Amino acid sequence: MGRRGFLGNAFTGLAGIGLVDLLDSELDATEPPDALDRSGADGNPAWQSGRGHTHHAARANRVLQIFCPGGASQVDLWEHKPELERWHGKPLPGEENLVSFQGKNGNLMKSPWPMVACGKSGKRISSLLPHMARHVDDIAFIHSMISKTNTHGPGCVFMNTGHVQEGFPSAGAWVSHALGTANENLPAYVAIPDLRGEPPNGKANWSNGFLPAQHQAIVLSSQQPIRNLARPVGITPEEEQATRDFLERLNLRHAEANPGNTELQARIAAYELAAKMQLSAPEVVELADEPASIHRLYGTDDPNPLKASYARNCLLARRLLERGVRYVNLYCASRASGVDGLLNWDAHKTLKSDYERHCPIFDQPTAALLTDLKQRGLLSDTLVLWTTEFGRMPTHQAGTSGRDHNPDGFTCWLMGAGVRGGTSYGATDEFGRRAAENPATVWDFYATVLHLLGFDHRRLTWYYNGLQRRLTDVHGRLIKELLQA
Repeated sequence: MGRRGFLGNAFTGLAGIGLVDLLDSELDATEPPDALDRSGADGNPAWQSGRGHTHHAARANRVLQIFCPGGASQVDLWEHKPELERWHGKPLPGEENLVSFQGKNGNLMKSPWPMVACGKSGKRISSLLPHMARHVDDIAFIHSMISKTNTHGPGCVFMNTGHVQEGFPSAGAWVSHALGTANENLPAYVAIPDLRGEPPNGKANWSNGFLPAQHQAIVLSSQQPIRNLARPVGITPEEEQATRDFLERLNLRHAEANPGNTELQARIAAYELAAKMQLSAPEVVELADEPASIHRLYGTDDPNPLKASYARNCLLARRLLERGVRYVNLYCASRASGVDGLLNWDAHKTLKSDYERHCPIFDQPTAALLTDLKQRGLLSDTLVLWTTEFGRMPTHQAGTSGRDHNPDGFTCWLMGAGVRGGTSYGATDEFGRRAAENPATVWDFYATVLHLLGFDHRRLTWYYNGLQRRLTDVHGRLIKELLQA
């Protein structure tokens, strides 16, 4: 072989290596079903995570999780209770002297708003949600959710991680670890907090826990895009690229000298991703590129600044999902404040005025996001979740017109890829006090979510502190009634 032939073949070979790496990041379900079960010396999977290897064919390949912190009321939003209306003003039978989270409860209190029949299914939801009413035939409601805690911080963490204690990976981190990103220039997992602030227990809701640190969510929002992305004035593109190349050599050398340090590796990966996002992120967050009809649909210019901000976050969520982000946490409301129900759905004292403030913020933008995903064809492989940490009591708190915390029965729902719309699974009792029909846990919820993403929740594990840990702890069952045939 001559010199020219050798150099030509070498060039082709190097290009092929690069092509294989690029193609590998795009392949889905290329490993045999037991790929996620093979373990290395440390007890963790020997397979390379983030390559889309699944246990079975997936129905969804991305997730949008909408979270309403504060404990949104099931009997005032999603679950119609005729008996609650008939027994309004009377004691709750069998629990006349009930003491709950904030003290003694008063009598049963019907919802201040009518529950109206919607869609072909005739599903009744609150009249406060006229825009969401258009989607009930595509939603699978779980009316029998139960939680392990009646406190906001642990409740939010439990709903997001499957564990009451902090320090465990969120569902988004597990999905990031298992599937990786479909866009190398954007993170796999993004959390979008509300303008009013972070949810209870803050960043623990989107933590990587004991998974490698690169799987924690990147936090951004329409009101606070990623900072420090622009190249400093006076530095040329060539100088910046040369600096990156030099840093890459230093990083690789340092990583080789410190194997197993996931925080170091994550920091290196974060800087590399930040460099890529200098080009991609400004385009993603540039909502002005959207046509005026889309802005009207979402309500981004609404005179209510809280609604307009949440609407812009909804639009940002759609732009992230369609560009390959695997998991988006979208928050509507924030942590508790000195006035209950002011900043989130925690309506202890003034339910009517609180929800007449929160529902208009939530309703139109959320419904617009669902409409937009559907008309773009994204719902065929996007799984949408609506969650809250627990529900509310069917009684009023003594001396108030609000409701106390209720972890014994509340509603969450799913929509999109593989979900059997127009379904209502489980139910609370006749008053909405406790899950009475097909009680469902957070672990059941995520077993079903992971199934739709192509994973057996019992086999997606990570060895930590002597145990094979998983999102569903040692529990969880698939809720088959929520799935399309």
